[in-house]
Amino acid sequence: MGPLSIIDDHSRFLLELRRLGSTRAVGVRERLEQTFAGNGMPDKLLIDHGTPWWNAASPWGWTELTVWIMRLGVQLIYCGVCHPQTQGKVERMHGALQRAIRHRQGNPEDQSWLDQFRHEYNHVRPHAGIGMATPASRWRPSNRPFPHQITEWEYEPSLEIRRLGQEGQLGWRGRRWEISNALRGLLVGIEVMESRAIVYFCRTPMRELNLNTGEAVPISTKPIRSLPSA
Repeated sequence: MGPLSIIDDHSRFLLELRRLGSTRAVGVRERLEQTFAGNGMPDKLLIDHGTPWWNAASPWGWTELTVWIMRLGVQLIYCGVCHPQTQGKVERMHGALQRAIRHRQGNPEDQSWLDQFRHEYNHVRPHAGIGMATPASRWRPSNRPFPHQITEWEYEPSLEIRRLGQEGQLGWRGRRWEISNALRGLLVGIEVMESRAIVYFCRTPMRELNLNTGEAVPISTKPIRSLPSA
């Protein structure tokens, strides 16, 4: 398992290169919180299908970590499966890291060595993709502050608002509907259309409910495209 890396798309600035020792969401979230608090919030994040970003059992791939990121008002984009070109900047950085490990006999388990590599990558090494400048010369922090407290999503007034139970289920109209365990305890919006209803999380349609049969069918979507509310 490699280190957690966060790279700014515009400048190639390597904001984080951290050996966590685990892919558990709690450790990744802690590092994201510190990165966002120190550098401001991104508009979008391009992520892969690995742990803890992707849940193969979910029709949408959502995990508790990605739901938390969505609630911060960040648009998530999943890279193509078996298509490393989608994350070319990240792949090039990891290639440079592997070459440094081989040629300098670096120890990627040593955080101080990773910190030194990150400093060189940002402040010393010129990058062809940005006119042989250094990432540090082009990097600017985001002017969107990290919200230490997440507020509830504001749904359209036309929707019925309900809070999901502790297993991600919806108690509504005398039935228990299975929605998503990743959203347990959160608010969803319900759009009723005669004998069916659409359940939304933020602006993403998730399930279609058949009010006659009680069936809850996942609505297949492309990778997360929810946008922050106004």
